Amino acid sequence: MNGSSWPVELTDGDVALRPIKMRDQRAWREVNRRNRDWLRPWEATIPPPTPSGPIVHRPTYRQMVRHLRAEANAGRMLPFVIEYQGRLVGQLTVAGITWGSMCSGHVGYWVDRSVAGRGVMPTAVALAVDHCFRSVGLHRIEVCIRPENAPSRRVVEKLGFREEGLRPRYLHIDGAWRDHLVFALTTEEVPEGLLRRWHQARPRNTA
Repeated sequence: MNGSSWPVELTDGDVALRPIKMRDQRAWREVNRRNRDWLRPWEATIPPPTPSGPIVHRPTYRQMVRHLRAEANAGRMLPFVIEYQGRLVGQLTVAGITWGSMCSGHVGYWVDRSVAGRGVMPTAVALAVDHCFRSVGLHRIEVCIRPENAPSRRVVEKLGFREEGLRPRYLHIDGAWRDHLVFALTTEEVPEGLLRRWHQARPRNTA
């Protein structure tokens, strides 16, 4: 990973992405708690152990941050929190960063329901994608979304991600293996930058 690509803070108007920190624990937990019912259908869960496999437990917040930092330092991940008007409202992670002949990664995200529909999530994704293409040096970004997750699908549709197809039983979500739709962009598809394209396409009355 380019040495200047992490840690980094990215901003556009009221929306900012910055590295997740240990001291975010109280704000992160509060947002997560308020949105528990809204987020549960889309959150990754731990599958049941196999006869020969280890028993895996959901990490604590501190364990999660330590893991994300280690992966970021190894060049495999970019873990951000999302801020809106200076307040923590969600999380966005570029994970699975692969180099060699692939140069790709995938984006996952969640946001506080109270700010949904204000353009926060499309702006955050556009900031992250532009950073990945221009500073990190990736060629392709994927977003994998459950077909039933209409709010998340609207984010990638607003940004012009290309739908590539269905991955059956792709991730363990909400207690079962769930199908996911794959959306993708390559750097050649957004020569002007994704954030610029989002600004040009964004409705004037969107806050």
